[in-house]
Amino acid sequence: MFNKLKSMPILEIGLVVAWSSGFIGGTLASNTGSIFTVLFWRFLITSVILLPFSIKVLTKLTKRDLLQQCVIGGFAMFGYLATIIAAIDMGVSPGTAALIASLQPIVTAALAGIVLSEKVVLKQWIGLCLGFVGVAVTVVGGLNDSPLLAYALALLSMICIVIATFVAKAKPSKVSILPSLTIQCLITSALFMPLAYFNGGLVPEISLNFVYAVVWFILFSTLGAYGLYWQILSKSSATRVSSLIYLTPPVTTLWAWVMFGEAITVPAILGLAISAVGVYLTLMKTKNTKIIAAQPGSLTK
Repeated sequence: MFNKLKSMPILEIGLVVAWSSGFIGGTLASNTGSIFTVLFWRFLITSVILLPFSIKVLTKLTKRDLLQQCVIGGFAMFGYLATIIAAIDMGVSPGTAALIASLQPIVTAALAGIVLSEKVVLKQWIGLCLGFVGVAVTVVGGLNDSPLLAYALALLSMICIVIATFVAKAKPSKVSILPSLTIQCLITSALFMPLAYFNGGLVPEISLNFVYAVVWFILFSTLGAYGLYWQILSKSSATRVSSLIYLTPPVTTLWAWVMFGEAITVPAILGLAISAVGVYLTLMKTKNTKIIAAQPGSLTK
């Protein structure tokens, strides 16, 4: 699916757009009555769609490969989404949640040297800090008196995606991209099942809003966002791919303007400009550096 996209800039632009779509999907899902039911069916249907294309590979996987993909899916999909949704449900504004999530690039860079032996130079650190400032400017004014636990859950959400990134990057799997997503979506649907059961039920009330939200999530936020994230991660550094997340809050603002008519504010425009400069500085380090990609047949095929 993703092999035909050879240009890294195209992949990276696609990731920013697709990752941003998840926040729009959350808005669509909120109109269905139970976002957990939407997420359960999102991952279950995705795994069913991918299964015919993955079954031959899945039958030959080792226990280690299966376990690794389950861990990645558990943290990157279930852990990341369940905790961020819980945080927002407890009162944390979406903007503040996005700000906390945007700590991911800095945390990833700080740990990359220890976990992955990746060198992060001063120019990249400046870029990472600028990127965070850009996000902060975009979502300014989002703090409120939500309980401390709510903010802790938002922080845990960010930690989950960092853990998944390191698990995927530290020991690249030989599992190709479609079987990887199949396993990740299967385990995630199983984990979301009890949450959906106790928060709206497993059997949804079929409506245009429900179908729209599920289809949106499958195409853009699952196949697009996660597929591209793992693809780029295999070809680049953890710091580089994480830095792209800085662009998602302002791009989400553009999504919201196009789809819901929400106003584009001056802070959003300024934040996008600052984040863009920060991401550019972060990417410059690897622009002319040869990246050692995963072995043929790895996670990205």
